[in-house]
Amino acid sequence: MAARNQPVSGNDLARFSGPNTFMRLPTSTQLQTLDVAVLGVPMDIGTSWRSGTRFGPKQVRGESAMIRPYNLQTGAAPFDSLQVADIGDLAINTFSLSDSLRIIAESYDSILNHDVVPMAIGGDHSITLPILRAIAKKHGPVALVHVDAHADVNDEMFGERETHGTVFRRAYEEGLIAPAKTFQVGLRGTGYSAADFTEATGWGFQQFPCHELWGRDLSMLGAEIRREIGDMASYVTYDIDSLDPAYAPGTGTPEIGGLTTPQAMQLIRALRGLNIVGCDLVEVSPPYDTSGNTALTGANILYELLCVLPGVGYR
Repeated sequence: MAARNQPVSGNDLARFSGPNTFMRLPTSTQLQTLDVAVLGVPMDIGTSWRSGTRFGPKQVRGESAMIRPYNLQTGAAPFDSLQVADIGDLAINTFSLSDSLRIIAESYDSILNHDVVPMAIGGDHSITLPILRAIAKKHGPVALVHVDAHADVNDEMFGERETHGTVFRRAYEEGLIAPAKTFQVGLRGTGYSAADFTEATGWGFQQFPCHELWGRDLSMLGAEIRREIGDMASYVTYDIDSLDPAYAPGTGTPEIGGLTTPQAMQLIRALRGLNIVGCDLVEVSPPYDTSGNTALTGANILYELLCVLPGVGYR
């Protein structure tokens, strides 16, 4: 068996040096050799407030240089059992949202010709719709774990039906997700009406508003979600604005009263055992992230997701 890729060690090359890939992993275009493909989708033309998420993949990769290969808290050793590489950024059309969504879907169609789990670094949340379109072609409607301050179930925004705020209404309408196996965690903030959240519960979505989670260990919630989903193919989409702005100020639509970083880790770690066929981390906006902490947090969330993928070994 060929040797599996390992991140460049900070003991071999200073962490402020080396390749700007996720965790300083090797790059690869040989998808047939990979178990996990990390890719960037540098786009912010689907946003409605702050821009800047086009710089998210580059900054998240940069901050990921600090992450070491072994999860000392859980014992996960993802690089011992999975072949992981960074396959670069998708070449979106920075002047056209509709064309960019087409490019993402077609790129994922090609990626998913191989038995590989794609992990996307956004980019704004509109990238998840074309990803789900491609995922559903291969796996059928998937279970969805959606961690976010916002439900993203608007019908349209400024007359547009495909934006970062309409993703999961379109996914529901197109049959890309299983409504009874869709879990939205961390919802909060203000709205235009009560139906901003509650309409989706009528479709079957299960929602866990953030004010009901304050001060709670989310391990039990994650375990409950895992049990309810069972063996079904699952997609995890993590919007960084699910976290309180105290932890993640560098995002496009911040909302106070959010999750904490320990809660994010508790939730993700409890998903171990899900049949995750893809995931993403979206809405990191470096221009509003002067310390780099939001991108650092996003990089660590991606690492935690990597640690719960099927096939990961534990020490």
